[in-house]
Amino acid sequence: MSKIDFTAMGSNPEPRTPNPESRVVNPASRFQEIHPALDAHAAAIEANRCLFCYDAPCTAACPTHIDVPRFIKKIATDNLRGSALTILNSNVLGLSCARVCPVDVLCEGACVMVRENYKPIEIGRLQRFAMDRFYEKPDSAWSTPSPITHTERVGCVGGGPASLACAAELRRRGYAVTVIDNRPLPGGLNTYGVAEYKLRPQDSLREVDMIRSLGVEFRQALVGDTISLESVEKEFSLVFLGMGLGTMQRLGIPGESLHGVIDALRLIERYKTAPDFQVRGRVVVIGGGNTAIDAANAARRLGAAEVHLFYRRTEREMPAFRSEFDRSKVEGVRFHWLAQPMEIIGFEGNAAAVRFVETRLGAPDHNGRCAITPVPGSQYQFACDMVIPAIGQERLTSLLENTRGITVKNGLVVVDRPTGRTTNPRYFAGGDCVNGGREVVDAVADGKRAALAMAAQLEKSSG
Repeated sequence: MSKIDFTAMGSNPEPRTPNPESRVVNPASRFQEIHPALDAHAAAIEANRCLFCYDAPCTAACPTHIDVPRFIKKIATDNLRGSALTILNSNVLGLSCARVCPVDVLCEGACVMVRENYKPIEIGRLQRFAMDRFYEKPDSAWSTPSPITHTERVGCVGGGPASLACAAELRRRGYAVTVIDNRPLPGGLNTYGVAEYKLRPQDSLREVDMIRSLGVEFRQALVGDTISLESVEKEFSLVFLGMGLGTMQRLGIPGESLHGVIDALRLIERYKTAPDFQVRGRVVVIGGGNTAIDAANAARRLGAAEVHLFYRRTEREMPAFRSEFDRSKVEGVRFHWLAQPMEIIGFEGNAAAVRFVETRLGAPDHNGRCAITPVPGSQYQFACDMVIPAIGQERLTSLLENTRGITVKNGLVVVDRPTGRTTNPRYFAGGDCVNGGREVVDAVADGKRAALAMAAQLEKSSG
């Protein structure tokens, strides 16, 4: 295993002097997008590569089932308005998803071109092209409030993709909808938690503004604190729970409270809301998922001289998408396998090193994951200037404790999958609080399915 041994540093190592080779980064250019936008000429060429399959495996692979051949055909015929409306009719967050979807394992991964050993159609970039043109001049059908034709009101708890999709669908069907979120800006992780080189906050907020223009009300409040769930239920006929997950899980080791330790989501939120935020010296990232990769890439772009990612299993078991892993290597991130953190070592209140122990993999458990066994006598220390834990988010359970009839299992809301209805028929749910943390497009699909089921239930009850 690749590692640097700093055991000679002792229990109180001298803090590292920031490396003079730390990069000074221009804030305006540090988060250039991974996939630049297509221009009109390139988009037309790419659209005309599409075979417009009648059975469209790309559409089947999309959780929101966008009619991919249809929207691409409209680009090929220079009908960009029609292309964007085709996307929006299936996915109201088509702009965000065009940027953040793991297309290589979804629509593009299912493209028939792949079977013939050709490059897949660049569906994500074509979707972005259509959506970018739409937002340059929004269509009146998507920028005018729908008339309220029903007396029932619906509340959506949380301002992330699932709630936004649910709210937009219900509002277009004539229901008054209010989205309640505790943050100053709606959008959830799209606004605060997605790496900026994938999705900029202003793009997330453009979608929020469009949904607001439909007549959806946005209210800032913390449900369970400044407003109770009971009062929400009194105000609304039905409630959609789309509050996502909680804060990042703690490592549970000494030294987590030292200065210079910041979890991945807080790091991403910090630099997205503070343009002058920079990183210096050597950075240690702990984790193996996509968020860990995002944090590692961000640290490099923010000016870190070195970024080292440590994962307690091997590359093979790493949960991050392969494309994300490969991109991180291009960014200059260095990887260390079979390493489990034991302690963050401080000096004068600052993180100065991490003590790791080597691990070996044992037999697979009932979920098929290999057990982790520390190797006796293999501890070592790795000097650093910043530590970024990224081992997953806590599951939100406190809000739903003792609520009337809503079943929570392993910290997740239990729902009827086709409809999103919980065990209390007045509550529906979707997104990360149900699936434990998947993609933006999955949350959008959950929100839309729930909205359709909620509308059907309300129409039946008022019928």
